[in-house]
Amino acid sequence: MYKILANDGIDKSAAEKLESLGYIVDTNHYDGEDLDNMIQEIDCIIIRSATKIRVPLIDKALQTGQLKLIIRAGVGIDNIDHAYAKEKGILVRNTPNSSSDAVAELAIGHMFSLARHIYISNVTMREGKWNKKDYKGIELNGKTLGLVGFGRIARSVAKKAMSLGMKVIYNDIAGKSHFLPECTYVSKDELLTQSDFISLHIPFNKEVGPYLGTTEFNKMKKGMYIIHTARGGVINEDALLSALDSGIVKRAALDVYEQEPTRNEKIYTHEGISLTPHIGASTIEAQARIGQETIEVILESLS
Repeated sequence: MYKILANDGIDKSAAEKLESLGYIVDTNHYDGEDLDNMIQEIDCIIIRSATKIRVPLIDKALQTGQLKLIIRAGVGIDNIDHAYAKEKGILVRNTPNSSSDAVAELAIGHMFSLARHIYISNVTMREGKWNKKDYKGIELNGKTLGLVGFGRIARSVAKKAMSLGMKVIYNDIAGKSHFLPECTYVSKDELLTQSDFISLHIPFNKEVGPYLGTTEFNKMKKGMYIIHTARGGVINEDALLSALDSGIVKRAALDVYEQEPTRNEKIYTHEGISLTPHIGASTIEAQARIGQETIEVILESLS
């Protein structure tokens, strides 16, 4: 029977289900040489965001030819050299249907946290400060939310934002969408200049580089807000810091970083940034759905 390595973990019930179906499931985490050796002994590897499957690791797998399937238990596959893997006959799949609402709820949560100073008051109150007069916030109702990308996650954010009374505009590489006609498709420049909040929902393209850099920040409304739950690299972190310090960006919320765990001290100590450690899909419900979708992919691909 097929041997599966869930190198970044998997929902316990999903692992048990796979084992009941006769698969051998290893949920240990391997790095470096250990992973080089292990990938030659398995038929399928399941990863999340921690493990990177690049050309050298794929070449290790090709030495035995046993690896048949790579699954990204999540949406993006930018941590896999997927074109190379497919070229070598290895299937690459993800689970795009399972975590949209979880990530969307985190994005909305960060918006509330920034708008009402929740993130920073949690810090200052623990320092014994009562900064009531400093924390006059804003309401989301009536504000314009610009969505960068209009896939499943962005559309889930849009629905939640509209229920709060926000106007939603979006820009997407695919152009105008037939989904949610009450949302307005705009150009990139229109999105930058019109949005009170910008929430990013696109993969990082190494060939293109950051979607938001100094040029883009300089086009934004002064005092706007950034929400970033997409992929590290989509925002140039140095440009973001400059925009925060200049007042172009009033506050920013980050769940993803150029390097993870982030080592950018200016980012994680800046009072204008609300931080979470890449937990967009980290809900009990989403992980259960991801586990079930992963099982379906395995049954479909390794049957």
